[in-house]
Amino acid sequence: MTQLAAQPPSPAPARERVPTASLAELLRRRKTGHSLESTFYTDDELHDLDVDAVFTRQWIFVAAAAEIPEAGDYLTVDVGAYSVIVVRDDDEQVVAYHNVCRHRGSRLLEDRGFVGNIVCPYHRWTYDLEGSLLHAEAQPKDFDKSCFSLRTVNVRNLSGLVFVCLAAEAPEDFDRVAELVEPHLRPYQLDKAKVAAQHDMEERGNWKLVMENNRECYHCDGHPELVTAYFPLFAYDEEDISPRLRPTFERYKKAEAALEVVRRAQGVPMASYRDLSDRPVGFQLTHMPLDGEGKSFSAGGGAVCAKLLGEVKEAAFGDLSIHLQPNSWFHVLGDHAVVFSVMPTSTTTSVLRTTWLVHPDAQEGVDYDLESLCAVWKATNVQDRDLVAATQRGVADPSYVPGPYSMVEDDVEAFVSWYVARMREHLAVAGA
Repeated sequence: MTQLAAQPPSPAPARERVPTASLAELLRRRKTGHSLESTFYTDDELHDLDVDAVFTRQWIFVAAAAEIPEAGDYLTVDVGAYSVIVVRDDDEQVVAYHNVCRHRGSRLLEDRGFVGNIVCPYHRWTYDLEGSLLHAEAQPKDFDKSCFSLRTVNVRNLSGLVFVCLAAEAPEDFDRVAELVEPHLRPYQLDKAKVAAQHDMEERGNWKLVMENNRECYHCDGHPELVTAYFPLFAYDEEDISPRLRPTFERYKKAEAALEVVRRAQGVPMASYRDLSDRPVGFQLTHMPLDGEGKSFSAGGGAVCAKLLGEVKEAAFGDLSIHLQPNSWFHVLGDHAVVFSVMPTSTTTSVLRTTWLVHPDAQEGVDYDLESLCAVWKATNVQDRDLVAATQRGVADPSYVPGPYSMVEDDVEAFVSWYVARMREHLAVAGA
């Protein structure tokens, strides 16, 4: 895993605007097993507090390491008022810095690209990829360049998945989660993968609604493209299976047994994990079979890329599905991976970024067709966007009253419980 750079990370300042007594009351009366009150999705001040309490203090997923494959490759990420540079240094390690010049605060880099050194566009202060100040013109003789390195951001490269935390003291349990997750990801070698496509979609809903929508398959009948290969049984126990779903469930059990044989032959861990609400780095990991041929997200479950990822030996390798609170989920298959992040942009809008990864030697038009590779999740994302937008309109309606979750929405409850716990912790730190 990537080590932190030498400079200590800077703290994220508290910027409460919602009266803490009002928020404390909202949190106190939240009814377990029910959706949140309208205020949590519609109030501008509470949204700003979400950014402060969650997105600047927890570990958030920001990029696939494959997006910056070589030393000097960088990208920038906006987190509320913050801008972060994520870059490969000269040792090809992933590091992160605040995108603020140590002179007079100019933004240093925009979007993504390649740099040999990081040069401020304003007065040409120049930093190396380790963040050290190399050059600052017209300074006094006693000017100490070592005092003006870029301010670092906590960063972790989890087997090719890059997370940052803007807090001075990041939640410590990320390392424990990484110990559990890394052995499952290792065969895919995502750090060496290639980005085949990336798509940003504006969601017309609060970021929490986007995440809640992702955390259940109660609505999966609304995804006809997805369920041709994805069993719509996520979070279902056998006693929850309706007569309508019974044939699908029986097919799933046969596919599950076949996948177990393949996984054991590959030598991957057989464990699954679900610890979504009781720890700061809430996560879930399951390795599930796919329907049909069991190879990929496509009509009939057939492969969409001829080259398998990393050291994967069998095309019918199922779906390694991982969720991490608060803003990411991942589907890693034998022939490609799809990684997702959600970032808030306003109280009622968010951006969903979807990135498709393939083997570094896979050639478009030879090993994969780009449209076929992306078809299932592009369609699914659009369908989910419309569902989220309708829900945003609904929770803003004066008649809205929080409703009960179904028996198969446990992960929605876990996400909301995780969020409520983080907000309560934030109020406690603030002395409310």
